[in-house]
Amino acid sequence: MTQDPQVRPIQPREKLDFKLGSGIPRFWNGGDPFKTRFFDAMSLTFPIGERYFISTVRAYRDQIADPHLLQEVKDFTRQEAQHGMVHTEFNAMLEGQGLNVGWTQRFLDAKFKWQLSTWSKAFNLSYTAAAEHMTAMMCTTFMERPDIIKPFDTRMRAVYTWHSIEEVEHKAVCFDVLTKVAKANYFTRIAGLIYFSIEYPIGNWFMVNRLLKDDGFGFLQRAKMLLKGAWWLYKPGGVFLPALGYYLSYYKPGFHPWQHTEMGHYETWLNAYERTGDPVMAAEAYSAQVMGVS
Repeated sequence: MTQDPQVRPIQPREKLDFKLGSGIPRFWNGGDPFKTRFFDAMSLTFPIGERYFISTVRAYRDQIADPHLLQEVKDFTRQEAQHGMVHTEFNAMLEGQGLNVGWTQRFLDAKFKWQLSTWSKAFNLSYTAAAEHMTAMMCTTFMERPDIIKPFDTRMRAVYTWHSIEEVEHKAVCFDVLTKVAKANYFTRIAGLIYFSIEYPIGNWFMVNRLLKDDGFGFLQRAKMLLKGAWWLYKPGGVFLPALGYYLSYYKPGFHPWQHTEMGHYETWLNAYERTGDPVMAAEAYSAQVMGVS
């Protein structure tokens, strides 16, 4: 089987040390509360969300005849499990800062259990494939922008760089199971993205507001932060609008995730990690390339 040169093989990496227990600042994203809690709200969704993603693709495991795709599902599962473990460790640090992490985990656990018990297998997997598309988009939206990653604490930049690298590696797995094994039609595929595109931002904004409230900011302070944050995210040339074409590509009837190439300095990260075994050092090598630092 000839491998598409754009395809980046899935490589599960385990027992990574991001040094998360060594004094990460409360507002680790350039001292900005909103920008910090925006990413922290994403982290809160990962442990339970990753378990849900694994469940949706495993529901079709016994129907997968292609050994290559079956191995990709196994490697996807291992990567997602590691993401959940690392973000669980980070979320525990947030709890140590006095943030009410517990309610988010209870809510998400109930939400995803409801989805698994109520929705069809195909629509659950469609939701996951859509989430993987959005995550891969954010790998480009965030990690290829020096203005966004430069203010990060070094260790948090390492976490999100590694997470993005692996999201790119496995971005097509759920899509392939959805279209080749579940044989979902175009409407089912698109419906998952439409639902996710509405639901996820609402949930993220709600959690950001709750986190800022836990930080002790009053209503007017939070309103000002949220308005300023919305402008940062959605203004022309801001965080998301430059990636609009990437997002809309999913709606094309002939779309496939490998039509995009993300993480332009992927090889830099991979080579540095293989040389050092240290995800923090690998992220710094990657970031130096993104930021044009020799």
